[in-house]
Amino acid sequence: MPRLKTLSAPGLAGALLSTTILAATPSSASSDTQAPPATIPATTAAPVATKATSTLRIRSVRRTVLAGRRVVVRGVLRPAGSGRAVSLQLGRARGGWTTVDHDRTDGRGRYVLMWRASRIGTKRVRVHFGGTRELGSARELGGTARVYRRAVASWYGPGLYGGHLACGGTLSAGTLGVAHKSLPCGTKVTLHYHGRTVRVPVVDRGPYVGGREFDLTAATKQKLGFGSTGTVLSTR
Repeated sequence: MPRLKTLSAPGLAGALLSTTILAATPSSASSDTQAPPATIPATTAAPVATKATSTLRIRSVRRTVLAGRRVVVRGVLRPAGSGRAVSLQLGRARGGWTTVDHDRTDGRGRYVLMWRASRIGTKRVRVHFGGTRELGSARELGGTARVYRRAVASWYGPGLYGGHLACGGTLSAGTLGVAHKSLPCGTKVTLHYHGRTVRVPVVDRGPYVGGREFDLTAATKQKLGFGSTGTVLSTR
């Protein structure tokens, strides 16, 4: 009869102990034991400072001046406050602006800007405010300033209608233009007389009477309210 083998106590105890240790060791693959991801604290953006809106107003412009006299621009900057720098700018022929004067506002925001016009011609005018820490910049167009010189003029027309003009075409009662001895044909001339202004081309040659620079056509004379002979203001 075969004999039964008896398991010794120490062997049984060691097996039980080994089983217990294995059961108590956590699995590295278990998701239940993974640490939660670190939380990144949210950052708060600093508030962006906004500037108050400023407004420039031009109240008056001395637009018609003789060469050597001053173009004067008066206005106000809002909101009112003293010591704010504003500037007078003139448009350049090829674009852009040139600053010709500066002023600082008084307590009511008022300013006065001036430019001594040394040359005849036409200039675009604007006022510029560069802004401050509290106020945004602003600009305001002031239209056109004209710088004139004095010139003696006469007029012609009746008895010559239907005749050829030196610059082409024929003279009629409705022809707008002037005759001049040397300015190129088609040159635009701005004339001012007693508050009236016209801008017309050179269409003919003359006058050939001593001391006179322009001969106005009948239509030009009528628009200006000009007499027979006298002094007009011219930008050429």
